[in-house]
Amino acid sequence: MSSVRARLQQALGELIPVLDIVHGPVEDGAPPAWCEKRGWTEFLLALRDDDLHRCEEHGLEAGLRHLPSAPPELLALAARARQATILPRLSVPAFALPPAALRGVPARKREQLGALLGVAAPLAAWAARVVDVGAGSGHLARLSAELFQRETVGLERDAARLSTARRRTEQRAQTVGALPVRFAAADVGPHRLDLERTDLAVGLHACGDLGDRLVLAAAAARCDLFLCSCCFQKIATPGRAMLSRSGGTLTLEKHVLGLANLTSQAAGVEASLTDNLRGREARLALRRLLQARGLDVTAGEEMRGVNRRRAHAGFSELATKVLTARRLPPPTATELRFHTEDAAREHAAMRRLALPRHLLSRLVEVSVVLDRAVRLEEEGQSVLVAELCDQRITPRNTVLVATADARRLPAAVRT
Repeated sequence: MSSVRARLQQALGELIPVLDIVHGPVEDGAPPAWCEKRGWTEFLLALRDDDLHRCEEHGLEAGLRHLPSAPPELLALAARARQATILPRLSVPAFALPPAALRGVPARKREQLGALLGVAAPLAAWAARVVDVGAGSGHLARLSAELFQRETVGLERDAARLSTARRRTEQRAQTVGALPVRFAAADVGPHRLDLERTDLAVGLHACGDLGDRLVLAAAAARCDLFLCSCCFQKIATPGRAMLSRSGGTLTLEKHVLGLANLTSQAAGVEASLTDNLRGREARLALRRLLQARGLDVTAGEEMRGVNRRRAHAGFSELATKVLTARRLPPPTATELRFHTEDAAREHAAMRRLALPRHLLSRLVEVSVVLDRAVRLEEEGQSVLVAELCDQRITPRNTVLVATADARRLPAAVRT
């Protein structure tokens, strides 16, 4: 059995027995059935605030290791889940990027691009064409064309991003000359993605269905692929079936795939852990307010029509914004006070009860990426699944590299 297939079997061997946990989100302060069944409720609800924060910041295993009252079954699950999700780290030097080509590129994005292009360089040297699927504002496609001097195609469905990509490419061309890159409008979702045997297909933070379609297209063409996945829950169907034969008949529902976005760390890409927790509490208070007003609102629906980042501003501002968007009267002082206090109590219980489910977030992510890797291997490709860069740069750092020639796979080291 290949190493990647063995890793998938290990991950699924841990995930399948706890599917009741990943399929049972904690949406209120009542203990979920899976928690009661395993006898974890009393321990979790009794966690002190500092112990809770340690678990949320460093992961459940690290947070509970020093607590003698921790249930042995829970500790064992945490240890096995960690072991099943350990991946090697790519050890390829980052590509030196010309500063003038990075205007308008955020600092974290620059580090990601440098790491990715360093890995892609030997693949691009063999390729006749680089195809950037989900090109966004065109940073990767533009740099690929300039640094590798390969024909590059950036595919993007968003018209505004396409316009930005073309404008920035024209600006850069004024300095370095014409670049061998073009951008095309393409919605890969409902349409087939045609790749050639000599292509290098790239997806940087390809979301949901896009990642799966890119894998299937690369498998059909047997072309080289570099894929960094993101937002697995952005799919057109209620659930995601496994692509590989080794994955069997397992289907992961949309909300389970969304679990893969959770990361245990003090500072996220967009906000700190403290701000994220404050935002979740504000969203809970908003949901309770809308329900008290007679609306049938499920978890996640409370933010309809409003950017989720608005929750970081606090409940009062969020409630005013959402009620206005829904053409409802603004919140009263009594409503704000009651739902603020009620949500604080309920959210404290929810945070504790959700710890075992959050523990499994990385296991969901790695299982999906390994399933994609095994599908490519089943089609004759050589594959590698590894971490691209440090988690502080981006928590979505799990990458899949596939090639018809194993000699083009990048070097990786055990972490």
